[in-house]
Amino acid sequence: MGLISTWNKKVKNMDIWDIGLTKLAVFFGALCIVSLVPAILFLDWYVFLIIGIIASIRPLYKFLKD
Repeated sequence: MGLISTWNKKVKNMDIWDIGLTKLAVFFGALCIVSLVPAILFLDWYVFLIIGIIASIRPLYKFLKD
């Protein structure tokens, strides 16, 4: 059994609170990285928008596929 399939089984046991808290932890982890590397803040806003759109293509496709 591969690592990804093991993680997929574990994610199925999570409820909405667990997923929300995971998102919150990732958000504050990103804030920590930004505070350690302040040069990231000097990127233009559209760079973050492009990265966000690219990162959301696959999940949105899988969500809207059926």
